[in-house]
Amino acid sequence: MASQSKPLFGEPISLAGPTPADHESTAQLEKLLREAGLYESPEESAVREEVLRDLQGIVDRWVKHLTFQHGYPDTMVNEATALLVPFGSYSLGVHGRGSDIDVLVVGPSYVDRDHDFFVVLTGVLAETEAVTHLRPVPGARAPVMKMTFRGVQVDLVYASVGLPVVPRDLDLSDRSLLRGLDHATARSLNGVRVADEILRLVPDAGAFRTALRCVKHWAKERGVYSNVAGFLGGVSWAILVARVCQLYPNAAPSMLVSRFFMVFSQWKWPTTPVMLCDIEHDAELGLPVWDARTNPRDRSHLMAVITPSYPCMNSTYNVSQATLRVIKEQIMAGHAACQEIACGRDWGALFQPFQFFRAHKSYLQVDVTLAGGEDGLREWKGWVESRLRHLVAKVYRDTSGELLCHPHPHAYNAEPRGLQCTSSFFVGLSTKPQQQQQPRQRGQFDLRATMDEFMQDVYAYEFWRWPCLELAVSHVRRKDLPSYVLQQIRPNGHELKRKHGNDGSSSSPSSPSSSPSPADDDSCPRSSSRAKLNPS
Repeated sequence: MASQSKPLFGEPISLAGPTPADHESTAQLEKLLREAGLYESPEESAVREEVLRDLQGIVDRWVKHLTFQHGYPDTMVNEATALLVPFGSYSLGVHGRGSDIDVLVVGPSYVDRDHDFFVVLTGVLAETEAVTHLRPVPGARAPVMKMTFRGVQVDLVYASVGLPVVPRDLDLSDRSLLRGLDHATARSLNGVRVADEILRLVPDAGAFRTALRCVKHWAKERGVYSNVAGFLGGVSWAILVARVCQLYPNAAPSMLVSRFFMVFSQWKWPTTPVMLCDIEHDAELGLPVWDARTNPRDRSHLMAVITPSYPCMNSTYNVSQATLRVIKEQIMAGHAACQEIACGRDWGALFQPFQFFRAHKSYLQVDVTLAGGEDGLREWKGWVESRLRHLVAKVYRDTSGELLCHPHPHAYNAEPRGLQCTSSFFVGLSTKPQQQQQPRQRGQFDLRATMDEFMQDVYAYEFWRWPCLELAVSHVRRKDLPSYVLQQIRPNGHELKRKHGNDGSSSSPSSPSSSPSPADDDSCPRSSSRAKLNPS
């Protein structure tokens, strides 16, 4: 049995193996996943391999150039290389058509991240014909360089290790490599280390991969796959699936999927973290480790899903009260769908897309506009997207949790007008069921100060490169959604049917008010629509 080949963390719930019915159900599930395009073709795999080979050549030449510039001898210049290591869904073996590739670049001790990676290498890539949509994000928690290379989206992160020459066979699981690293570099290295450790800790890698493909597909269809928006990213979903694999080490993928929703519909968050192994501390290295037993700040995390390699971290640090509520609701809906599947429905019942624009009557609409073309909009939009979870948290705070927010993890683009491009994010609004409301909270919700604070937060952006960056926040009803949103939801643009339920609604629109920005440019007003919201 698979459980005998690898050590397990904790006691499994069941050691039962698959039945013939489980094998048949797994075959049906895999067929559905293939029909959904979740497996790439051999031709697409070959393109990815070519991209990685070409990138390896670019970063090798980059390191040799820097080694020469630093005045090192010719023998060292000849030996100088960088190590290029994919991680994330690609290294876990669960990537599909159109998936991006997360890649770690490991360089020698004298090649730094701030200048050599984000300035010199960015310049090299900008002049590479195969590279488009190049966007450095040095201010991210794990600093990243985003690009499209031969049509493949690539996210590059960088780690400089304490070695004058980086060997091709460098063992990144060696904990000594972490000595003397800053936290951002340690997080960058941990991407590879976590993926490798997950595969080591699951009892059956094949079953794990199929179950994870299924759960990721479900999470995207249900709108809860986005670390940036405050939901869960790929690493978190992988850890959750891996934990279920440990609890049912001999189960077929179809059984793992149904048990996934059963287990996590009952999980005791925030008191019980999800872990694949024991938390380790290393007094010599002294890196910060997530451990709610010793760190009071870690006890405030709402949905702890802990990475398995040292230093252990919480992969769901962006989850808020609002997004945790949505995640729990969707897991419960997934559990109900799996119960229906067990009674004879096909697997398609699990993957029904969540109808976000039918779930609410009212929304906060966040419009991001830039008069500099689509490349500029992509950068500006990425920054605003990274702040949206703060808007959700501020609304929760300022309404004492009575006004419920449901952020949509995707943006909708309007048709460009010349060089002016606009993209819109949406946050669904609803109120608590009447029996849960406090009597004093049955009046209006005044979010004007909340919107102003959010605007100031967004305009603290440090990397201004474009002349006209605008942001507007407004309250809209479902019937007043922009035509470009309706056309993308339903091609004929017809208005969505109303759905009765508790919701936040608006009083008459208020006039926009200006908000501070780093650039004094009167021709580019930064405005936010203010609204008072009435629960309907």
